[in-house]
Amino acid sequence: MANYIHVPPGSPEVPKLDIALSDVDGPGCREGALQLLRRLRPHWSPEEVTLQLFTDGITNKLIGCYVSDAMDDVVLVRIYGNKTELLVDRDEEVKSFRVLQAHGCAPQLYCTFSNGLCYKFMQGEALDPEHVCNPDIFRLIARQLAKIHAIHAHNGWIPKSNLWLKMGKYFSLIPTEFTDEEVNKRFLSDVPSPQILQEEMAWMKERLSNLGSPVVLCHNDLLCKNIIYNEKQGDVQFIDYEYSGYNYLAYDIGNHFNEFAGVSEVDYSLYPDRELQDQWLRSYLEAYKEYKGFGTDVTEKEVEVLYVQVNQFALASHFFWGLWALIQAKYSTIDFDFLGYAIVRFNQYFKMKPEVTALKLPE
Repeated sequence: MANYIHVPPGSPEVPKLDIALSDVDGPGCREGALQLLRRLRPHWSPEEVTLQLFTDGITNKLIGCYVSDAMDDVVLVRIYGNKTELLVDRDEEVKSFRVLQAHGCAPQLYCTFSNGLCYKFMQGEALDPEHVCNPDIFRLIARQLAKIHAIHAHNGWIPKSNLWLKMGKYFSLIPTEFTDEEVNKRFLSDVPSPQILQEEMAWMKERLSNLGSPVVLCHNDLLCKNIIYNEKQGDVQFIDYEYSGYNYLAYDIGNHFNEFAGVSEVDYSLYPDRELQDQWLRSYLEAYKEYKGFGTDVTEKEVEVLYVQVNQFALASHFFWGLWALIQAKYSTIDFDFLGYAIVRFNQYFKMKPEVTALKLPE
């Protein structure tokens, strides 16, 4: 199995609760959350519980539950978005969560329930594009990503990437039309035809699979808001492991570099320039080698190889999220212009393609 994730022995079991939460805007949501808390925090008095809705996510709904204003113990309740089971393998997500938790790279996972999961809130600030280009912060991010990538596969097993499999699945789910006439017109005029998309996928698979990027455990969705920076402790942690799994190391970094542009107001002039990338990639390679026990000496050539791999794999990231956004445009109930986002990602893919394919790996 390409995406086999092995949970280390001795990892705490995660209870599955037979509770479903209604939409966050409905009156049943509080009752459902309290039902979960009766199991997870039996000593909390229901009338003292505060629910706070977080509005950053565009896949799921997220609620913080706590009893004291100090917020020293916050249970996060995440309700899966409509039809997101088409996009996310929930069993794999829980396995990834548990593997990362076992290696000190994720918060405690308290339980899963019928349409979501609960986990420990991480103290700190979710980042924005202006933070991820700050050298003090991006070195921490590079180091944390290297730590995850260095988690070894079980018993020397050699993992394979499931990127092309997943992309093919997403491609099979994209809508062919929209019922709203205006939306449909925009879809037909601004989104590449299925034939063009299929040709690009075949080209990418052939080109990128042969770049020599190792397959490692990846986060696969390292957008700014999924990075929590704790200034007091001087560290960063990543959240949301829905898309985690074995993938090309360079994809994970290229995907993160694309996210420098932001999500709601996308601006690709913020994509990191060569100088920033060189610093970032060097910090990453030093940490990766250290975690792997290979010393910390990094050559110019190693940085150059990774630079070429990362910028070419950034194409696959645009394409992946373009397909994802088309599916969300059809099914999601979250107020976000998913079709517009898909168009932006595909446009950037075609804009970047000649530039990054001109890059050559050093001899």
